[in-house]
Amino acid sequence: MTRRAHRAKALMFQGTGSDVGKSLLVAGLARAYTRRGLKVAPFKPQNMSNNAAVTADGGEIGRAQALQARAAGLEPHSDMNPVLLKPQSLVGSQIVVQGQVWKTAAARDYQGLKPQLMPRVLESFERLKAQADLVLVEGAGSAAEVNLRAGDIANMGFAVASQTPVVLIGDIDRGGVIASLVGTHALLPAEERALLAGYIINKFRGDARLFDSGLQIITQATGLQSWGLVPFFGGAAALPAEDAVALDKAQAATGDAPLIAVAKLPHIANFDDFDPLAQDPSIRLRFVPLSEPLPLEAALVILPGSKTTIADLEALRAAGWEADLRAYLRRGGRVLGICGGYQMLGRRLHDAQGLEGQAGSVDGLGLLDLETELTPQKRLVRTSGRHLASGAAVAGYEIHIGRSAGPDCARPFLELQAGADGAIDASGQVMGSYLHGLFGADGFRAAFLQSLGLQAAAFDYDSAVEAGLDALADHLEAHLDLDGLLAAAR
Repeated sequence: MTRRAHRAKALMFQGTGSDVGKSLLVAGLARAYTRRGLKVAPFKPQNMSNNAAVTADGGEIGRAQALQARAAGLEPHSDMNPVLLKPQSLVGSQIVVQGQVWKTAAARDYQGLKPQLMPRVLESFERLKAQADLVLVEGAGSAAEVNLRAGDIANMGFAVASQTPVVLIGDIDRGGVIASLVGTHALLPAEERALLAGYIINKFRGDARLFDSGLQIITQATGLQSWGLVPFFGGAAALPAEDAVALDKAQAATGDAPLIAVAKLPHIANFDDFDPLAQDPSIRLRFVPLSEPLPLEAALVILPGSKTTIADLEALRAAGWEADLRAYLRRGGRVLGICGGYQMLGRRLHDAQGLEGQAGSVDGLGLLDLETELTPQKRLVRTSGRHLASGAAVAGYEIHIGRSAGPDCARPFLELQAGADGAIDASGQVMGSYLHGLFGADGFRAAFLQSLGLQAAAFDYDSAVEAGLDALADHLEAHLDLDGLLAAAR
């Protein structure tokens, strides 16, 4: 990016709780202000998510910041999310700093590490400000988590350090929004209250006039400006979700269309791989909890990515899915593993350095004749290539530790820029690949579904995402005071 002669304005959006819609609001505002001719950059000081995106500079950031960058017409960059926490079992969370793995720490230990990270966070923020007109900052969790205020880099700690004004977001759909906003204001010390620039009520359903008195109560109790009441945005389903909480809220697939079942692993990662399938009206996509039996009627079973492959493999095995998968294959079913799911399909997984817990080796599912060795070096690359069976173009990214090798790799699934990828067993029923984002390629998606005997609907997934972002921006233009919000930035 070209360095600009001036410094950008910035405005931060913090929630009264998790899942109040911060990520989506920032994405919509990024698109709205970009359409007004401003150069907008998204920023989230600290994120916690196993849904990550690979950046142009060879790092990784939260998937939500990648969507926000797309809304602003920018390539994702590691400065947009300088601290990313990726939870994993047994050994705490992996800490990614400015795109690269820094270390792993338990939650209690991380609290003591945060003061070391603030300089890196501010460094990334300043770089973005030097290249933009407006930086839209997203907080994490709740602004009212005063028990975690010491060393905070995600919410008011960052706002104070950077002197960035803050807009509070309350979710009326969950109830108690008046208490949430007034209570958050009451809990903040004077120095932090001084940075509050107003509030937004999100996810409203019904007649907005019925909440006029509610707005008056909040404004009188806090002295804060209301920037608008945002009705529930039904088009959110067309945009990639950030966290697995979206899977908890997903409705079970219904109807008579053929079923594609995705194992809902405890540490599922990068599940937005399947958003294009979820939007295809010719099929049903369902994330199936391991507590339920594998649906034998499925046309395809997918083992998705995992932040902790061995732990999720053991959970799958303990739930009885190993036997279910074998029964399913005997009935002629098809299984696809992506990234961690691909590694599970092999004969053995070796973790000699204890990267995921106790050092040692474990048996895989034995459905592909290959073995995987977990190594500290993480592969982070955006790439493209073709599906060997159909010749269809594919594009996406790799984000994994480990190398897989064995006889079935002689029948690769894809040919990518760096060479062959994945494996297929001799029967052709079991397939695996390291490439995330496969199904976003319309030609591949259609060809692959047809190989399963399914008829894919014809639609352009990338265009659908762009249309979703434009619709979101229109929605916010209609219900928020965008001129006032821009004036509040500094």
